[in-house]
Amino acid sequence: MYIAVSLDGFIADKNGGIDWLTEIPNPSKSDYGFAEFMENIDAVVLGRKTFEQVLSFGQWFYTRPVFVVSGSLQTLPQDLKGKAEIISGEPQDITDQLHKKGFNNLYIDGANTLQKFLQADLIDTMIITTIPVLLGEGIPLFTTMKQRLWFRLIKTEVLDGVYVKSWFERVRKNK
Repeated sequence: MYIAVSLDGFIADKNGGIDWLTEIPNPSKSDYGFAEFMENIDAVVLGRKTFEQVLSFGQWFYTRPVFVVSGSLQTLPQDLKGKAEIISGEPQDITDQLHKKGFNNLYIDGANTLQKFLQADLIDTMIITTIPVLLGEGIPLFTTMKQRLWFRLIKTEVLDGVYVKSWFERVRKNK
């Protein structure tokens, strides 16, 4: 997981908008480590709504294969042939399918998709950048969990004196 969140825990406003992410100036013109993060990713797993939002940006910026989780999409835009494909199923099934294809290090994105993968305990690393804004309402990063998932803080970094980026690693107890 590599995601930005508001101080009050939202990844999008109540309408799914993320314009608040660009309202704070980026004096260094940095991607804040996203390209470096993507170098270690084999494939991207996007929820349908997040995929549609990415399409609205007007440019495709993924350099890795993208799998769009959807039970309703039938086709993808023709210009994404060879870059993205539709996949469906439960998180463990999707993970197993992609691992069989040689995609082991997966970047999971999209609120519902992330929450389902967290519920299935399939998220090993979380990189969360906190943006200093209170949205008041919106789409939460985390929802009710059926079980506790423990993570260890690896490091925290302040970016441009504005954002706080934290790395967490899943702690698994040996049984």
